[in-house]
This record gives sequence, structure tokens and C-alpha cells, in this order.
Amino acid sequence: MRHSGPIIIVEDDADDQELMEQTFKALDYPNEILYFSDGLKALNFIENNDNVPFFILSDINMPLLNGFELRKRIQHHEKTKIRCIPFLFFTTGAERHAVEDIYAMSVQGFFIKPNTMKEFQNKIRSIVEYWSECYSPVHDSNPQKERSETAMQHNNSK
Repeated sequence: MRHSGPIIIVEDDADDQELMEQTFKALDYPNEILYFSDGLKALNFIENNDNVPFFILSDINMPLLNGFELRKRIQHHEKTKIRCIPFLFFTTGAERHAVEDIYAMSVQGFFIKPNTMKEFQNKIRSIVEYWSECYSPVHDSNPQKERSETAMQHNNSK
């Protein structure tokens, strides 16, 4: 199931990357966390790796290939497009028009980086828990079938 795939972090700021590392270490999720300092390195990995990521958490302003371009290239690449990889922006801030542009690109989330470690951990925990519960076309299981089977088991136990 895709939930076991790696979490891709695309972040060029060393301090923010360190904060992410500390956060994921403290939260102790089983997913491998892969860090890329620019969008081009992340894109190369995503396009050339068969392991489907759990989700991508990307900064916007980065060298070589910024977050907007990374998203566009993933969307327009046949192999990565059909994987339905959740793409989320995680950045220090943005103007209204930038947020509108982001959602026009079918990005699944836009988050502002918090100021404290506790807020940072809470935000990451919320993101991971949401996507852990969310089903997509690439899951092995059928949520409708699972709900039906669970309901039948519940009714049979009465």
C-alpha cells in the first residue's frame, strides 16, 4: 500500500531541513524520509524510482527547479501523473495570488511553516494522519468493500 512509501521533503534551507529531520524523528513514523535540496534532484528521484512516495512536501522558492515547476513537471510526466502522489507545499508564506495559482495546479495542500517546534510537530502530525486516512486510486484496498465487510462482521457478532 502506498502509505508505506517514502515521504519526500524538498527543502533547500539547511535550518528548515534540520527542523524537519528533528520533527520526523520525534514523531517516529515508519516511513523513510527522503530529503532533496532542490526540485530537480527530487524530480529525478521520483521519475526514476518505482517506489511510490506516500506524499511530497515541497518548499516553493528553491534553486534549479522551484516548487511550482516541480509540481508542473510531475503533473505532465506520464509515469508520475498516474501515481496520484499527494503534493503539498510547506513554505514560510505566500501572497494570495500565489496560493490561488497553487490550487489551480491541483495541489492537495498549502501549509505555512510554524514558528515553534511544538507547532511544527503538530502540523506535520496532522498532515501525516490526514493522508494516512485518505484513499486514492493507487491503493491496493477497496474502502467500499472494507466498510461492507466490517459492517457484516459487526452485524454477525450481534
